[in-house]
Amino acid sequence: MAHERDDERYMREALALALHGAGATSPNPMVGAVVVAGGEIVGRGYHPRAGDPHAEVFALREAGPRARGATLYVTLEPCAHWGRTPPCTEAIIGAGIHRVVAAMVDPDRRMEGRGLRRLAEAGLVTQVGIAEAQARRINEAYVKHRTLGVPFVTAKWAMTLDGRIATRSGESRWISGEASRAAVHELRAACDAILVGVGTVLRDNPALTARTAAAPRNPARIVLDSTLRIPLDARVLARDGTPVLVATTPRARPEAKAKLEAMGVQVVTAGAPDGRVDPATLLRELGRRGVLSVLVEGGGAVLGAFADARLIDKVMVFVAPMLIGGPAPVPLAGRGVERLADAARLGRVEVRRLDGDVVVEGYAATDAPWGRTEARG
Repeated sequence: MAHERDDERYMREALALALHGAGATSPNPMVGAVVVAGGEIVGRGYHPRAGDPHAEVFALREAGPRARGATLYVTLEPCAHWGRTPPCTEAIIGAGIHRVVAAMVDPDRRMEGRGLRRLAEAGLVTQVGIAEAQARRINEAYVKHRTLGVPFVTAKWAMTLDGRIATRSGESRWISGEASRAAVHELRAACDAILVGVGTVLRDNPALTARTAAAPRNPARIVLDSTLRIPLDARVLARDGTPVLVATTPRARPEAKAKLEAMGVQVVTAGAPDGRVDPATLLRELGRRGVLSVLVEGGGAVLGAFADARLIDKVMVFVAPMLIGGPAPVPLAGRGVERLADAARLGRVEVRRLDGDVVVEGYAATDAPWGRTEARG
């Protein structure tokens, strides 16, 4: 039992290290690693960004000669293939590590246990499944993308206590407080892309940037616009080096598409039979482009379309102690459901305070493979 508690303690350290790569590692996962010798952590590492060495390499470098005969704890199965960096399995074997404890198997088709098998064949002791639920959660976007080929979708909105996202005249700045808005920018920084509808662009002209000092880069900006009404001087189209994608339909005017493409905007046709942009088609295209995570910020029509199609994985709602009333916009439009039995009930719900606001976070796809724990010995 003491041995198991030690394994969990060291894995928690590795998981904390992995989070240092938030927002910078995509399309790679966040990974942390520690080397333990004689009951002491002698090496720490995490994957800082795509293209840089992996967590295991940094941990082994810090451990140096003390890695020989030691145990390596890593939050994801070590890679056994060549990518932009050499295989971590060979570095681990070469360093003389005796035992490798991984939180989870890598769901990438190039891996799926291959790394652990390579280590076992080289005579190392291997174990997998320690703190697997936590490891899956921090890499939920990576796991979903590698499992289904589409991005992980988080739906976010701010609303009043009576469920309004704006007044009847459309005023919405600001429903949530400063602490909530700062949390949203951190959320944006951790995602690959932010998605809104053209109605939001026309009404608010948002920049859709991650205004936080910790942001390694701004996420890509995606606008749903079935007829390409977006103004060419919209802030979301700013030429600041951030990728911009506009999803449209065959109803769009060719000359409008040509003007956007001349500005460097990626225009993707993803039409649905009802003449609107089909969210499922768009997500498949984003998955092919290597987008792991999408933050859907609304408004109500866009959020409703994703909810109707059951494409939302996670929900984050910022509730302000404010009452608006009347015929004001609500967060989820669309068709909705007729029976309570058909409503999407969230699981793994967490509630916390942010100054005067309340944040409710939960998962819509509670039985999804990226949310399950599948411990292996």
